Amino acid sequence: MNSRYQRNRIYISDKEQEAIKNMPILIAGIGIGSIIAECALRLGFETITIIDGDIVEESNLNRQNYIYNDIDRPKVYALRNRLQEINPHAKIKYYNQYLNFDNVNDIIAGHSIAINALDFTTDLPLVFDDICQKNNIHILHPYNLGWAGAVAIISPKGENLRSLTEQNSKASEIDFVKHILNNSNTQQIKWLKDVLDEYMNDYPTISPPQISVGTWLLSGLCTALMIRITNQEHIKAFPEFYLKDVF
Repeated sequence: MNSRYQRNRIYISDKEQEAIKNMPILIAGIGIGSIIAECALRLGFETITIIDGDIVEESNLNRQNYIYNDIDRPKVYALRNRLQEINPHAKIKYYNQYLNFDNVNDIIAGHSIAINALDFTTDLPLVFDDICQKNNIHILHPYNLGWAGAVAIISPKGENLRSLTEQNSKASEIDFVKHILNNSNTQQIKWLKDVLDEYMNDYPTISPPQISVGTWLLSGLCTALMIRITNQEHIKAFPEFYLKDVF
């Protein structure tokens, strides 16, 4: 095993380490995706594509993988530089542009796993999933829930998030949070219902509250799940989900 990864031993075999090294993953949206990218890279995923047209803002610094000197810089440049400083031999492909209905097919092509961290301002996240499924790509949807992190896996042949929305209505992160509450031990995560109820007083005029704890929890979840997908091990596909909280 490469000396970089010798502390991965026992947890990850040499064969598995080589497999994840060459597994091409796409991270669409590098807010939440910025932390996932670093966690995945440090574990050994070395073939990573990132895309985002956004710039770093000071409000990102409470939970995303950027520093004060990155403010006003394109996120893809800041993150690409950080990842290359961690592993200069990694294959980091980057697009300083927003994913849209015109470029989505070209960007998705050639990947085996995709992280869908796109904002639900349009139906693009659902279209992204549709195209990935047609191309036999597993999609991970990460959600920062403050004191928890949640991940839904859309398998190539399985259901997708369209099932959460009523006909002709626009999908949102709120739909998935409600799905979690409806399919979990709500007494254990009563705090999440309280957060949702309070946020709904402001929705949709302001962005949802997010903190670093949730981002780090879900980045570990996503990385572990990508290993299971790479190894073709059992995973829970949507409408099931993974939820980890600190309580």
